[in-house]
Amino acid sequence: MVNSENTNQNNKLYYQQNLPNQMVTAVIVLNEKLRIQYVNPAAEALLIKSFNKLSDKTLKTVFFNNPINEIRLNQLLTSGQEFSDSDVILEFFDRRKITVEITASSVDFDKSPHILLEFKQIDQQKQISVEAFQQQQWESARDLIKGLAHEIKNPLGGLRGAAQLLNKELETDQQEYTEMIIEQADRLTNLVDRLLGPNQLPNVSAQNIHVVLEKVAQLTNFIKPENVTIIKDYDPSIPDITFDPDKLQQAILNIVNNAIQVIGPDGNITLKTRATSNKTINGKRIKLAMQLSIIDNGPGIPEKIQNTLFYPMVSGRANGTGLGLSISQTLINQHQGKLSCISQPGHTEFIIILPITEATKS
Repeated sequence: MVNSENTNQNNKLYYQQNLPNQMVTAVIVLNEKLRIQYVNPAAEALLIKSFNKLSDKTLKTVFFNNPINEIRLNQLLTSGQEFSDSDVILEFFDRRKITVEITASSVDFDKSPHILLEFKQIDQQKQISVEAFQQQQWESARDLIKGLAHEIKNPLGGLRGAAQLLNKELETDQQEYTEMIIEQADRLTNLVDRLLGPNQLPNVSAQNIHVVLEKVAQLTNFIKPENVTIIKDYDPSIPDITFDPDKLQQAILNIVNNAIQVIGPDGNITLKTRATSNKTINGKRIKLAMQLSIIDNGPGIPEKIQNTLFYPMVSGRANGTGLGLSISQTLINQHQGKLSCISQPGHTEFIIILPITEATKS
């Protein structure tokens, strides 16, 4: 009986000593002066700093913003009443941002009150939820626009036909009016067709993604200003993937052309490919995928339109039609892929993820 109790006690002590280093939850311990006394490996990974660099530092020296008010922490030391916050943005001095849930509780070490902070990163779960909502909203907007577009095209066709008949009955000096009607009807029909987006399904086959990127780079060199540089950062280990080269080229060109129009002098556009794993596309887990990043160092996309960036007629430029990115989104969706964007001043990155199937790997 005594041996059993000793074994249990040893096991308990062993796990108490080793468990913090195995936890995926980031743990930070502050003393009564609110200085860091301990961080577990998960916290070191989250903060991208070792314990030696964090030891005895305050949270103000770790985070650019102030995620937890010191008044609340001092109240916790005196009252012992723990608290939790969700959707807290941690911003670092390199402007990196992550979203976490924070739990703060009071603990005693060496008969002295300390604060135990637990950080659970929720960016991925939140991103999946946001992407699902945005996908649903985008599909609803597409359906609405398609319905409106068809309703517009029918009377436009009748209007154009009537103008053509009338044009035959008028004198030459009066035909300029009917010709203007026909010209504007054709212009509106063309706009409606662009709003409807690509309606033909992709003609796919297994190919090398870098062949398409080389064509994009070649075409871009003809239209870009001389001071804009195209940088290629390819992963040659990526196997052939299944896609329609013409449609994928159009999707990528739309994004690159947008970047050319907004980046300033000496701007850079990077075409970067990587093999990646365990990605989520429209709620479906993909084991292996190709990730293409189109990165520019321009001014960034206005924050107010970032959530609706891929909707038709949404543009950050005064003279933009807002159709290019919507068409790119449609084309990538037709490939069972995902198009997303992260943007801040100096770094805008459009990310295309396409699945690598077993058939294309073999």
